[in-house]
Amino acid sequence: MGFTNPYAAFGSGDRRVYAHSKGDQGEKMSAVEGAVTIDRHGDPAPITRMFGWAILGALAGFLINNVLNVGFGFSLPQRLFAGDTSALVTMLVLLVGIVLGAGYALRTPNNALRWDAQRIHRFNAYLIRGIFFGILFVGLADTAISFMRVEKVFDTIFAREIVLLFQRPDYVALYFHLPLLAFGFVIAAFTRTPGFHWLALLIILAELSIVITRFVFSYEQAFMGDLVRYWYSGLFLLASALTLHEEGHVRVDILYAGLSAKKKGLFNVIGILFLGMPAMWTILAVGFAGPQSIINSPVMNFEITQTGGIGMYVKYQMAAFLGVFGATMLIQFVVMLFDSVADWRDEPGHRSYDKSAQ
Repeated sequence: MGFTNPYAAFGSGDRRVYAHSKGDQGEKMSAVEGAVTIDRHGDPAPITRMFGWAILGALAGFLINNVLNVGFGFSLPQRLFAGDTSALVTMLVLLVGIVLGAGYALRTPNNALRWDAQRIHRFNAYLIRGIFFGILFVGLADTAISFMRVEKVFDTIFAREIVLLFQRPDYVALYFHLPLLAFGFVIAAFTRTPGFHWLALLIILAELSIVITRFVFSYEQAFMGDLVRYWYSGLFLLASALTLHEEGHVRVDILYAGLSAKKKGLFNVIGILFLGMPAMWTILAVGFAGPQSIINSPVMNFEITQTGGIGMYVKYQMAAFLGVFGATMLIQFVVMLFDSVADWRDEPGHRSYDKSAQ
């Protein structure tokens, strides 16, 4: 089962038609024949939409506040209750985000839940695609840089001053990693597939190369194992949100499997509100709890592994993957909330995951 976006757009304006696309011609035809039409307007769901969009606004405010806290020294909103007046700015940012999110829901009262869900999902899918291509390019580039650094190739090409620059994690990150990550978002704008299956193949090839070079050529370097761990963590943390959209996560179905779509929607709503969203907010709150937190500290210091200059300079990104995981999963839980409430209300457009029906 792939992690590709299950919908391909076939229309525009206030009415969109989506069909499952899995790459096989027969499945494409059957999916198109049974295409689901999603109307922009539907039965009002003010409470659900206000809550969902407020969550997204709160997430945006939370991430902006993290930049203000780490980069500019503003206190986090909770410090306001301890009398810290600098927290007024971050509290205002958080409240503005929530108000703007809820306000959008109020300004568009007739937007259908599934319409909103699809729009949010497409944004989330683009975000994940961009990061995926970024780590793909960074992994290849940093491996090449690490090899040339370890094998002293730079010493034969550049002056000593430039060679020393390639030993600095901040230099490599700012002048190689960040441009490649930005380029990943450019590529993501022109492709619809995140291609996680190709990343999985590259992980296998990277691991295979370690085996071959170790036992055939008696050669192994720390950066080779770093590449496997880097891509492996990116694969599972980035693919989680899209896998959730595809109902691809492993679950123990004791009661859920036999329920109707309407009852499944209700169960999903309960799980999202009391398990999914709180878990993601916990990850974000702990991970971004100030400059010395488990995500902020490695990122701000461009932290590398204990192997030092003989390894890849990507440990700080692996810490950031935790934040990306929490944010993208929270966004996807909003999508799932809208779809689940729509299922509970028995609205048209339900997506079936019954393999026997495909």
